[in-house]
Amino acid sequence: MWPWSFTACVTTTLAPANPTVREFETTVEAVDGRDVWLSETYFYAASGGQPADRGTLGGTAVEHVTDEDGVVHRLATRPAFEPGETVTGVIDDAFRTYCTRAHTASHLLYGAGRQLLDDLGYGGFGIGEEKVRVDFTTPTEIDDETLVELERLANRAVWESRPVSWEAVPVAEARDRDRVSFNAKTEEGVMAEADTVRVVTIEEWDWAACGGTHVSNTSEIGPVTVQSRSNPGEGMTRVEFAVGPSGIDRHATVHANARETATRLDTNLDSLPEEAAALRERVEALESELSDLRAQALDAALSGLATVERDGITWQVGSVAGFDPNDVGERAQDHVDTDTPVVAVVGDGQAPFVVVATDGTVDAGEIVDDLTAEFGGGGGGGPTFAQGGGLSADSGRVVAWLRGE
Repeated sequence: MWPWSFTACVTTTLAPANPTVREFETTVEAVDGRDVWLSETYFYAASGGQPADRGTLGGTAVEHVTDEDGVVHRLATRPAFEPGETVTGVIDDAFRTYCTRAHTASHLLYGAGRQLLDDLGYGGFGIGEEKVRVDFTTPTEIDDETLVELERLANRAVWESRPVSWEAVPVAEARDRDRVSFNAKTEEGVMAEADTVRVVTIEEWDWAACGGTHVSNTSEIGPVTVQSRSNPGEGMTRVEFAVGPSGIDRHATVHANARETATRLDTNLDSLPEEAAALRERVEALESELSDLRAQALDAALSGLATVERDGITWQVGSVAGFDPNDVGERAQDHVDTDTPVVAVVGDGQAPFVVVATDGTVDAGEIVDDLTAEFGGGGGGGPTFAQGGGLSADSGRVVAWLRGE
């Protein structure tokens, strides 16, 4: 299920089989501009989610490594050496160590998923500078509780110091091993062309066809910090996590935030969920009470609007402040009755709006159209309700116009 490439080529990467090698000597096979081919290399070529190694070759920085016609080393500048010369390759230790730990951690997370998720499948994998992603395909909902349990199980496997090993296994035998995971690329590419496939095993935890670099024991990974989840596609859940300094810093930040929150709520970490839930209930109750009070205040303001006779019809016209158009519109419609068939309300503020509700005797949409033609802005509606906004006049002028003054 993890990165693997199989190409008949003049160069073979030895990185997966020898992940601890950081410096080596090799013979230059070919040079084409900044591209270099070697007789053998320990540089990892970017594949299936694991980025290429960084480092130097013959003292020149390696910009990228790919597996095309053999493993191609793209240098930052044209090299001084030529084919046939012996050069030294130096692999960036910090970056290789990070990738090796991160890659093995992704297997840990997948192994944890085996224990928690139904019909688990592999949807993708990628190592970034600060975090790593694993895409799960499963009908099981990966909620917050599952996310926490994935992290707990992965870190438990780190603590248990489980051996990590790899071996070349005949394709037929690998297919017969029910526990071995494959991705589509491996099944359609490698296994269709090769006699063997490389299987990486975390003892009694995870088994996967994989060509990446790995630690020899899970204890080398260090803490795994699950950060988030998202849905990159139908039936797929992306889990992002971190290892190394970024994961440690993230965990420390979350811990500090939790402690600060507990202090502000005058409780402890153990009681924080209950206190937060109780606080949420109180806030929702207060919000509901405030909403009721605002509705009552708006009703009182609308009831107090002055009336005016226009063409023998009673209009209730005036302005209100501190309410949004939707609230005013909803309440204004409730105030339309036989005594006041037209209710026209202007929102008082830097950007006045207008709401018109009627019983159909007067067309509300036509009123708003005429008003915006006079004062700018836009809006619209139907015969019984319309609203407009962006008016270029203060509320007093708009109210006077609505009153026919």
